[in-house]
Amino acid sequence: MNYATDNYIGNSTTARAKKTKTTARTARRVYGLDAETKRCERSSERQTKGSACGDASDGFLKVSFLPILQENKTVLAVQDISKMESDFYASLDSLAGHYNIVPMPTRHFEYPYNTALALWDLEEKLKKSVRNFSELQVLQDSTKTCLVSEEKYSTGTTLYYIPVEPIYQMLRDPKRKENAHLLLSVCSYLYHSADVPYFRQQGSYLYWLYEMHREWTEQDEDREENERYVREFDKAELIGDFMEQKIFNRMNLAVFEKRFNGFKSRDAFDKQCMVMAKKAFDLYSEYPEQSIFRNAPIYEQDEDDTEDESIGMEKYISFVSDTKGWLYESIEQSINSEFNEYGAMDEPTILKCFDGNEPTQNSLDFENRLFSLLDDLCAILYNYKQNENE
Repeated sequence: MNYATDNYIGNSTTARAKKTKTTARTARRVYGLDAETKRCERSSERQTKGSACGDASDGFLKVSFLPILQENKTVLAVQDISKMESDFYASLDSLAGHYNIVPMPTRHFEYPYNTALALWDLEEKLKKSVRNFSELQVLQDSTKTCLVSEEKYSTGTTLYYIPVEPIYQMLRDPKRKENAHLLLSVCSYLYHSADVPYFRQQGSYLYWLYEMHREWTEQDEDREENERYVREFDKAELIGDFMEQKIFNRMNLAVFEKRFNGFKSRDAFDKQCMVMAKKAFDLYSEYPEQSIFRNAPIYEQDEDDTEDESIGMEKYISFVSDTKGWLYESIEQSINSEFNEYGAMDEPTILKCFDGNEPTQNSLDFENRLFSLLDDLCAILYNYKQNENE
């Protein structure tokens, strides 16, 4: 099962201003979003790749063809072809050196086939050698031509919602109190350093959703079980406020290493907690002040646009009360309805421009490891009760 949730969550202390559209999974380990996505699988926004016709012969399928340059498609258009080609190949050499790849010799072909073939070759090799490679673009103006690579961490239309109620239950269980303390250190790191939003913070996306659903429930006078539903909101708020005080305490970070080193693994659940906590402590040690939003896409403000066209990261990453029960299912439905209106999700992205200047050395190593940590943490918390009953 994929335990990150297929629903998106709010932001930390102050919700990041941008709105979002689309649907995703939730983090029970981590879940996904759109209507076509099964709950336990990560889905993709990209179109499904077409398959070859069944009638094709085996011999034909084994042949490799170079890309065809369509006559009606201009690859690069500039007046000074020689200047453009010089800039293009200088940028290509810089990119190849940065990523440590060997490009196919294409300079001897005539323009524009040479540049088209070079781009095709580069993209194929970058897909195989660069973990987070997304796409390659040609940036061109009246004076210069260069290549720009995009690296992106794919969240797979997943809601990374971290439930705090299971930790609250562990604190009240003498057999799992040490687990709870270790998890509090992990959550404190995510709260303070990684900047993961908390659902009781008034500026967050989830805070608004909880308030909206509470108001709807209280106004529904005809519902026979109205009072029971309202009590679920009271419980979520009470436990949420209590757990935020616990997580907010920076002492959890000061004793993080001590708790980890002193933790005794007695069963499979303990081992899962230890492995996950090791990931968190290593990440905290190497990236003590890095936010999960550090490589979130930045958009230019357009006064004519009243709505954003993608789901902001602050909407699908957050602490949440719980990921089970009527209350969460109700909120989850609203999230999916809203997110289905969007065509894309914001995801951690790095652009590297090879224009003669030293390209950025930034990578998505932090994001790769952090989202893996969230996945593991959500799985542990979602399966807590089930494991205890076995």
